[in-house]
This record gives sequence, C-alpha cells and structure tokens, in this order.
Amino acid sequence: MSTASSFPVKPGASPGPARACWVTAPGRAEIRGETVPPPGAGEVQVRALHSGISRGTETLVFRGEVPPGEYERMRAPFQAGDFPGPVKYGYCNVGVVEVGPAELLGRPVFCLYPHQTRYVVPAGAVLPLPAQLPPGRAVLAANLETAVNALWDAAPRIGDRISVVGGGVVGLLVAWLAARLPGCEVEVVDTHAARHSIAEALGARFASPGAATPEADLVVHASGQPEGLATALRLAGFEATVLELSWYGRRPVTLPLGEAFHARRLRLQSSQVGQVATAQRGRWSHRRRLALALSLLAQAPVLDALLTDCADFEALPQVLQRLSQGAPDTLCQRIDYP
Repeated sequence: MSTASSFPVKPGASPGPARACWVTAPGRAEIRGETVPPPGAGEVQVRALHSGISRGTETLVFRGEVPPGEYERMRAPFQAGDFPGPVKYGYCNVGVVEVGPAELLGRPVFCLYPHQTRYVVPAGAVLPLPAQLPPGRAVLAANLETAVNALWDAAPRIGDRISVVGGGVVGLLVAWLAARLPGCEVEVVDTHAARHSIAEALGARFASPGAATPEADLVVHASGQPEGLATALRLAGFEATVLELSWYGRRPVTLPLGEAFHARRLRLQSSQVGQVATAQRGRWSHRRRLALALSLLAQAPVLDALLTDCADFEALPQVLQRLSQGAPDTLCQRIDYP
C-alpha cells in the first residue's frame, strides 16, 4: 500500500464526468453518471482512491430494510435520494484533493462520502490522513470510530474480562482496542472458525459460542444476529453490562429475558456512532473523534488483516449483491478506483 504522502494533481483540474453507485431498488444497484459542479469558495474537489463497504448498515440499505420511521435518522452525511431507493449511500471514502486550498492540495483525505469517483464537498468535510497511514487502510476509519464510541459507552475497567460476540470488522476493532487496556482479557466469540487467527493477531482469544468463557465483566455484541445477542446475555457475569452494537433494521428480535436475566441484574445498553458517547460529548466533536480513529489506524499495520477483499469500482453492484447474501469469509470489502 502507498503511504499518505502527497499525490500529483493537475493545476486547475476540472471535475469532469463522475460515476457513482446507486441502490435503485431493494436488492438492485447500478453505476450511474454524475454531474459534479466546479468547487466554489471554501470547497474542495476530491478524486476517490478507495472506499469501504460498512457491511452491517450498507447491506440493510441494499436490501431495503431501513424502517420507514428511521429514514431521516439513517441519512448519511452526503446521501442523495431517499430510502428505499433510488439512493446513493455510503460513508467510507478516501481520496486525494485535486482542487482546494494549498494546505490540502494533493493530500489524501478521508470523507464520509458515498461510493463515487470524484466529488466536491466543503473543505471542512475532509480530514487529511496522518503521514504514516496508507490510504488503503484508511477505509476502516468509520468502523474504528464506531468501536471507539462503543468503548466510551461501555467504560471498561482495568483488568476486566471482556467478551466480544461477533467477529466482524466492528467486533474485531472493539477487541483490538480493548486488548490494549492494561490487564484486560479479551475473547472474540464467533461461529466462523476462520476468525481465530485474526483475533489472536489483534491480541484477543477466540472461542466458538459453545466454548466461550462465561462470567464476563463486559460483553459487547456485534454479530448482527439475535442468536448472538442471546449468547452475549448468557456470557455476562453478575451485574455486567451487555453493550449492543448491532442494528437489525426491520427485523424483530426475541430475547431470553427470563431465565437468569433479572437474578444476575444484567444491564443491556445500546450504542450507536451517530452521537458522541455521553461521557465525552462535552469535549469531543465528531471531527475530533474521527481524527482519533485515523491516528490509531496509522499506528496499526496489524489491522490490514481486516481488509480481506478488494474489487474495482465498476464491480460494486455485483459486490453488494454478494455481500447481501452472506459472504462469511469477507471482513472489510474495499473498493478501488481507477
């Protein structure tokens, strides 16, 4: 991967034609031409290098499973169109500034923009990558920001036994962060045995649901499956917190809240990245939190192991179709631009 140094740009480069991926209807996507306006005062023109697919949310969007009552809350920062479609959706875009102020010109940047080859946004909407962060790894920034916010919500303590149920990208990033806390023992619980080596590389143990260690001080659930949340409740120790990161869209979830749920005085708490965690909100902005995620990524080449699949931009509709049908061997799907 290339490092986050400056990229060559042509003086006065014009937007020209752009192409973007649209979900046209539930279960269908296509690449469409876009008209990109010339950047105005205070704006930058960005040419995309890579984008990432946030599997949990984007596959729900692709399948048309966003509940009508959540249409406004679920809008991405630069979304075009409306749910269920046609809609242009996404928020993990890394590109290079082609037109803009001198301090940004030629710099690789992260932006919460959908899958599009070239775009114009306010200069304040992009964050320059740290010098040591390869642009290809930077697509993990939005997921790492979610993991940071989750641990702020969960407030783990030194020496805690932490169980992370669900070894997808967000779950593994939570495990990586938690394993760096002094004295903490972290176990990733997943039905997919191939996650074993990755979990260990990130500093955590691995277990199948049937062999997972009980009596955890904190359980973070990120599998996206109701069965995973039931496992999380089972693994929680007395008065432990179960932090729910999964979002189910329109799917109903049935939980075993009888059994020992009340006797163990468990706490079931939601976490979502749209708001900065309560304890940090007075001091941390969304931009500062995202900058933290980028700086952490710059220090962590081990996280390249999460980038399991790459595809060209033109193949994105077929990639979304494949991911919506399962694709258990794929962690982060990166899209590479010409």
